[in-house]
Amino acid sequence: MQEHLLPYALGGGAVRAVIAFGRDLTELKRHELELAEKLAALQASEALKSAIVDHALVALISADAQGHIVEFNPSAEAMFGQRRAEVVGRPVSEILLPERFRGLHDQGLQRLAAGEPPRVLGKRMEELQALRADGSEFPIEMVLWRSDVEGHVFYTASIVDLTEKRNAAQEIERQREALRQSEKLSAMGSLLAGVAHELNNPLAIVMGRATLLESKCADGALRADAHRIRAAAERCGRIVRTFLDMARQKPVHRRNVRINDMVRGAVDLLQYNLRTAGVDVELRLAEGLPEALADADQLGQVVLNLLVNAQQALSDTPRPRRVLIETGLEPLRETRAPRVWLRVADNGPGVSDEHRPHIFSSFFTTKSAGVGTGLGLSVSRSVVREHGGDLWLEPRSPLGGASFRMSVPLSPSPPVPEPAPLPDEADGPVLRVLVVDDEGELASLMREILEAAQFDVATAESGAVALELLAEARFDAIVSDLRMPDMDGAALWREVRERHPALARRMVFVTGDTLSPAAAEFLRETGCATLEKPFPPQDLVARVRALLPAA
Repeated sequence: MQEHLLPYALGGGAVRAVIAFGRDLTELKRHELELAEKLAALQASEALKSAIVDHALVALISADAQGHIVEFNPSAEAMFGQRRAEVVGRPVSEILLPERFRGLHDQGLQRLAAGEPPRVLGKRMEELQALRADGSEFPIEMVLWRSDVEGHVFYTASIVDLTEKRNAAQEIERQREALRQSEKLSAMGSLLAGVAHELNNPLAIVMGRATLLESKCADGALRADAHRIRAAAERCGRIVRTFLDMARQKPVHRRNVRINDMVRGAVDLLQYNLRTAGVDVELRLAEGLPEALADADQLGQVVLNLLVNAQQALSDTPRPRRVLIETGLEPLRETRAPRVWLRVADNGPGVSDEHRPHIFSSFFTTKSAGVGTGLGLSVSRSVVREHGGDLWLEPRSPLGGASFRMSVPLSPSPPVPEPAPLPDEADGPVLRVLVVDDEGELASLMREILEAAQFDVATAESGAVALELLAEARFDAIVSDLRMPDMDGAALWREVRERHPALARRMVFVTGDTLSPAAAEFLRETGCATLEKPFPPQDLVARVRALLPAA
């Protein structure tokens, strides 16, 4: 209640009365309270909307009907690299759009101002291009809507930066492509391995016959010809073995390996490609290097990868195109034992300072599309480091291009002695060997090799015939092919173990089928000696003699 008191007097005389006015303010107070509550609710709503806008992960940008910015939230500041105070009041097209799109944007505003129906409002627009403060462009996704406020028109855009999404998609695609390439290489490796396996038998025959012919020739010229045949066959054998090693699926097996032998094998394998590409390879291999403890297949792949990279780097280099391969022994250091090192250098364009920090990163490549996956150097360095060594890009190259250097620890165990050469004669009693092989020419070759080493040899064309001979005569050792029709080498071993247990421990399996998981598992379980085709004659003699200490 509101009261007003008014004194009443006539002619300025004494107050004769007091007039009282009363006003009920209940309704007014009620309206004031309602208004205050609405104002507080409005302020809370505005504060909430402001908080939502300010903390939204997406960029929210509002502009008036003329295209001038009126709101620019913090996410927009971070996305576009522009401060709100600097962009409010300026045209959207000038600040946020690449120049080639500004005309289209202005035409769209003119159509809306003319009352034409909107074309993009409320629609999700992907793969648009926006402009950052530094002038770089980036992909965005945008939804645009219209707001009418007190007779004024505003347009608000919700914008998402698609850079990370696009990069992730590209990374996934690169990985898919790498997987496709890996599957293609695996299929090609299996195919090449099959071809290589089929070549093993004739290669073994050529190599063995050439060796025997060389030993029998009295004429120097004929002996030289036989030597050339044997050298060519041995080179073919190294290439076939490299193919098989590349395709072989087996657990890591570290043993004593000669780095120089791996280098020669890799050069032999790539010799045709290098020669046809006009690349001259110079070998500076230190003699008498200690052996390294490594998985020969894995390190061989590293050497092959470095050589292939060097060849590809030289493809656009004018001649002469040169590759230098060096090996040596690192000296003893205070914090590290001596290591064997390998360098592969070329006179190509080298690696730029920009690319050097990323050269070993996964999926990074400077090669053209379809040439490389960007995994070779990354995987190679991982393999070398798993061996306790390292692979790095040297700051300077002896040939002026790129130079990669690898080092691996030495083997702690002494080297395995070389197989003894074919003797002219043998002392002691004559020992009997049974040779089992379904390929008659190869069986005949092994018989001649062993007879030349003073063994008494019988041959059998199958496992069944071998069992018949074992039932009729005594033998001191058995040399058998592993893969044969009817009764294979594994079945023969099981029968021999049942009938002649002692002889089962004196069997050598000649095989080119080490790719087969079943064959590998059989050889691992039995512990029998093996000899991979093609083989030099002295290796066959050494394997047989190793089974017979008394010999």
